Amino acid sequence: MAKGSLAIQVLPMEMGSKQELYRAVDLAIEVIKGSGVRYEVGPFETTMEGDLDKLWDIAYRAHRAVKDSGIVSVMTYVKMSESDDPSSIEEKVAKHRA
Repeated sequence: MAKGSLAIQVLPMEMGSKQELYRAVDLAIEVIKGSGVRYEVGPFETTMEGDLDKLWDIAYRAHRAVKDSGIVSVMTYVKMSESDDPSSIEEKVAKHRA
């Protein structure tokens, strides 16, 4: 089992208002929340950690949730890190939190 972290940014294109954009992005976040993996929502992307096969599946489902909601065009950006001894989200950011 490959372990690591995956950051995903789902961008609905050609949205009207900010509120419409946020509602569409929330659909992707709900998929991630319901997945059971450790995650952290950030202002530009959401980071997940765990088994990479599972994370790829979640990322695809998050993308599909937005596209299947009727959004005409969706772009999804993914960053992935794999390691035999992966650092947790908390390890990576703890010293920067007040």
